[in-house]
Amino acid sequence: MYKLIDGKKFSQEIKEELKGRMAELLASGRTRCLAVILVGNDPASAVYVRNKEKACAYIGIRSLSYVLPKETTEEELLELIGELNRREDVNGILVQLPLPAHIHEEKVLPAISPEKDVDGFHPFNVGSINTGRPGYLPCTPAGVIELLKRSGIEIEGKECVVLGRSNIVGKPMAMLLLRENATVTICHSRTVNLKDVTGRADILVVAVGRPGLVDGSYVKEGAVVIDVGIHRDENGKLCGDVDFESVAPKASAITPVPGGVGPMTIAMLMKNCVCGME
Repeated sequence: MYKLIDGKKFSQEIKEELKGRMAELLASGRTRCLAVILVGNDPASAVYVRNKEKACAYIGIRSLSYVLPKETTEEELLELIGELNRREDVNGILVQLPLPAHIHEEKVLPAISPEKDVDGFHPFNVGSINTGRPGYLPCTPAGVIELLKRSGIEIEGKECVVLGRSNIVGKPMAMLLLRENATVTICHSRTVNLKDVTGRADILVVAVGRPGLVDGSYVKEGAVVIDVGIHRDENGKLCGDVDFESVAPKASAITPVPGGVGPMTIAMLMKNCVCGME
């Protein structure tokens, strides 16, 4: 029988811990402020921004929201980021992705000061992961590590496979698993004999952005399966990259969608805001 890894429960635990730490900071006269920038009117992005604002309010972090029209130019966005970089009362800056097509992510993300890059996307923070130096960790991969640890799942010495090679999840996920002394393989759509590779995994992290791609034939008996994907199926129901019904019976532990990795992403964002570059 598989164990269901409860991201909601662990996320709440982390937020309670951060709430206590934030109370101590406030008592000593120190504040935290997160500025969130949303360009356009993407409904999913608007929901994410509201959830971040709620989490900030719960923990005691001041939040600023900048909702800009879709027509905002790249220059205008960069000007706002520069202003927030200079503000001493702002500790964290987050630009909600995806951006409209005329705004280039590769110009915007490096414009955020590394010391305020609470998403962990700035090249400085990406490099810090690779070299083991202090820096902000990207929230979703850091959330996966917390899920595993708080579930009592040993990472050290395990064979871990990351399915997906994005800059936001796949690559940093592999580096964080390496830091925990796992043996790590990254695979992707061009991997030859993909099922043979994923079938070796003690811990399989799936982040490919394709609903239901991974079924039971990709997974060995007793594997831990972490599903990072989130989509809506043809009936409007939330689902992940993993076909839960066929994978769960083979797994020793598995994350649900929703309620698995998703809540942890926001919890780790809050941790970055409160704790800084630890």
